[in-house]
Amino acid sequence: MVNRHTSLFTTAISLLEVLALAAAHDHDGHVTGAGGSGLSEMDSDASSLTLTATAVMTSSPALPSSYFSYAHHSGLMLAHIVLMTIAWFFILPVGVVLSLSRSRLTLIIRLSFLGVNAVGILLGSIYNSKTPELYANNSHNRIGWVVICIVLVQCVIGAIRPYAAPARDPFSKVEERASLVPTLTDALDRHERSHRSRTLEQYRYSHDSGHGTEQESSRSHSISSLQGSEEEPLKSEETQEPDSGAQYYEKPKSFNSSTIGCLLSGITGRIPNRVLRIMNFFHELTDRVILLLGFVTIVSGMVVYGGVFRGSSVLNGLAHTIKGGIFFWYGLLTLARWMGCFVEYGWAWNVRPPVGLVNSRKATMPSAEFVESFVIFFYGSTNVFLEHLAAWGDAWTAQDLEHVSISIMFFGGGLCGMLLESRRIRDLLNTTILSLPTRGGFNPPVDRWDPPKTYPFSMNPFPALIILLLGLLMSSHHQSSMISTMIHKQWGTLFVGFAIARAFTYILTYISPPVSFLPSRPPTEIVASFCLISGGIIFMASNRDTVGAMEKHGLDAMFGFTLTMGFTAFLMAWTIIVLAVRGWAVRRQEFHPLAHGACGA
Repeated sequence: MVNRHTSLFTTAISLLEVLALAAAHDHDGHVTGAGGSGLSEMDSDASSLTLTATAVMTSSPALPSSYFSYAHHSGLMLAHIVLMTIAWFFILPVGVVLSLSRSRLTLIIRLSFLGVNAVGILLGSIYNSKTPELYANNSHNRIGWVVICIVLVQCVIGAIRPYAAPARDPFSKVEERASLVPTLTDALDRHERSHRSRTLEQYRYSHDSGHGTEQESSRSHSISSLQGSEEEPLKSEETQEPDSGAQYYEKPKSFNSSTIGCLLSGITGRIPNRVLRIMNFFHELTDRVILLLGFVTIVSGMVVYGGVFRGSSVLNGLAHTIKGGIFFWYGLLTLARWMGCFVEYGWAWNVRPPVGLVNSRKATMPSAEFVESFVIFFYGSTNVFLEHLAAWGDAWTAQDLEHVSISIMFFGGGLCGMLLESRRIRDLLNTTILSLPTRGGFNPPVDRWDPPKTYPFSMNPFPALIILLLGLLMSSHHQSSMISTMIHKQWGTLFVGFAIARAFTYILTYISPPVSFLPSRPPTEIVASFCLISGGIIFMASNRDTVGAMEKHGLDAMFGFTLTMGFTAFLMAWTIIVLAVRGWAVRRQEFHPLAHGACGA
């Protein structure tokens, strides 16, 4: 089945290239005459073609400034956009989370992505061959092909990984199976089993009349049985028959002994361990950055399709896109923390798991607030030298100085945030009270020296404070047009909303600190992530060219705002579904583990 899918995909790619070349050749025109192939006849045809092209150029109206305004063959472009959206927005994220969970469905999803993407590339190539070039030297095509090549290489590595010998397979680290979104399956099972036990116990007590030794002995036996089940929560799964989960696998048991399985096992058996480790590193790294690369590809496609960021406007467009994109992904990471991602680092508003439950690297990972503060510090320290880049060589304006002041604010605020997260700094700040000598033989109670219950949890206000100030500044930032001013006020207000929501999160955490390894999921973080995601999108759209295009087509600021709100809500819902699929896949693999048998086993 895998071989057949791979052959179909290879055929589709080959057909894509042939059709794209044929369409491009037809678009360029016929270079030979109908009646002969002599040199003089070719020169004559070339001269006539040149005259005809000159006449057409002088008589035809001016071409539109973008593909968005070009009405011809718009159906091909619409189909290209729809297919690419299905591939990159819907199929690829599911493939990523299945790959991270080591699911056997990964290859099928990846082949589906490659198939839909290949059809989209084919339609885009046909569209390019039938339309004039309206955006010279665009980077969308080059970026797209590079990303597709990366996905292809990862797909090949993923196909041969299951056939590596178990004794030398560097891909089968149990600890890495839940590296991105650990669900703590054992803890959840104990929680659910404990809940069922309490329910069953209450039911038995409510139906017990209190008379007779038989009921008492039955009750004692049931309680002891429940206690024993909590001591050995996974005993039933561990003692399961080896082949009891065979029905959950797509590949039959004899697949490993098939010709394809033997061939792949023989190939992987000859690959050195160092090469396998490099392949594994590439595969794992691609899983973690492919969505970001897809985001860059989609944004570049929107830029080319809209015809923006040309000439001197490139720097302004890049600045807004990069900065807004950072806040967009910051919002997605905030949503991921609420859902339970990075729970092994203690970033999901939970108690950090100790060494033994996680490895030492994860147990000593800096807090999420430290990472946020470092990113803010890094942005301020680097961007302070780039604020005048768009007007290099010209005189400094008041607006340039405002931007530099914002960068300095980021630099100082990020530095303060990192200092607050330092345990060494906090210990030094306690020196005054710890070094006080006892007077008159007074010995305070021992519990007075216990650290407060809020000490283990980070409540660092600086990341939220810096973004709050940025939102306030941008809400009153002077712009060249009313629409631009309103758009800046929109994303500035949303950033203020994030800071307020994060402040309420710290209030809730201060009143009731987390006491479990499971994510506490404060509801205020949902609001915080929504504000960051939508604010980042509007930030990206507030560049000079996009605002000018909105004014040209008669669109107001509320059009983009309402569109962004709807898209953000849908994106958050889809993200929750995707990560729920991740949890399902991890549990499915835990309960029905894949045995990497040798060829012929």
